[in-house]
Amino acid sequence: MNNDKYCIGCGIKLQDSNMLFEGYTPDLSNDICSRCFKLKNYGEYQITTKSNDEYIDILKTVNETKDLVLYVVDLLNVEKDIKMIRDFIKNRLILVLTKRDILPLSVNDEKLINYFHNLGLDYQDIIIISANKNYNIDELLLMIKKHKSSKNVYVVGHTNVGKSTLINKLIQNYGDEKYELTISPLPSTTLNKINIKLTDDITLIDTPGLVDRGSIVNYVSFDEIKKINAKKEIKPDTYQLKEGQCIIIPNLFRLDYIEGNKNSFTFFVSNDLELERKDLNKTDELKELSKRTIEVGYHQDIVINGLGFIKVVEKATVDIYIESNVEVFVRDSLI
Repeated sequence: MNNDKYCIGCGIKLQDSNMLFEGYTPDLSNDICSRCFKLKNYGEYQITTKSNDEYIDILKTVNETKDLVLYVVDLLNVEKDIKMIRDFIKNRLILVLTKRDILPLSVNDEKLINYFHNLGLDYQDIIIISANKNYNIDELLLMIKKHKSSKNVYVVGHTNVGKSTLINKLIQNYGDEKYELTISPLPSTTLNKINIKLTDDITLIDTPGLVDRGSIVNYVSFDEIKKINAKKEIKPDTYQLKEGQCIIIPNLFRLDYIEGNKNSFTFFVSNDLELERKDLNKTDELKELSKRTIEVGYHQDIVINGLGFIKVVEKATVDIYIESNVEVFVRDSLI
């Protein structure tokens, strides 16, 4: 049956001909596909087949407009090359640093903003928000009104940074219609562009997130993803380590302190994860995972893509054991 309806949850075109394909619904009078229905009501997740090339093509269509773009970045999982977005879009841009409620309240917002000022990303404005806590959402709306060049405002970013959660909060606060995008802690929940009329002069356009193949969430079970995905303020765990000690997150990650003076390692990861300190010569746990040796300088972070980061005070040499496809890198300390 021919149909021009699109799922209001993920944006995919609805179809009733093949239940194995994206967009399937048994009844085309529905506004939502079976995948989103099962995800919202039963927590069942269906793996999607879209590639990053398809997502990049969607971003390139944004570049063909002169519309304002909100670039949403997860403060706990800042991508290695934040400037990569400019490879695809040249539009006027507001940098939206989200999930402020996940970082400790003691962290100073101005210091965070200054950190991002120094990264060299071209943007018109910057704001720190928490959609879950309704923090700075009014200020974001004022920014949008100040910088927009038309009614259309695109929302872009990697998967799982909180784009749909932010849009749902804007709809809840300022929209006239009842509408809710599908959200989950899993990658590729949004599959196509979704237009949402927020007010008479603002239409938000949600876009699929770029899938970060280096994120740990692509290589663990759903139950592990739920633990990795921090849902409330992180209480950092700090360990004073000396050579010959290690920190293990069971089933996921191991850090061996190979060389350096007594040193401070502060873990900014979900508090649902257990951390264990052990002596190197007393455990071979997780050594079957891929090893990479990392040199850390003064006041740098070791970033484990999708898991969080570790703030290190002194110079150190560490061995990291983790799934081979997970990206690990060093940066200047965020906090």
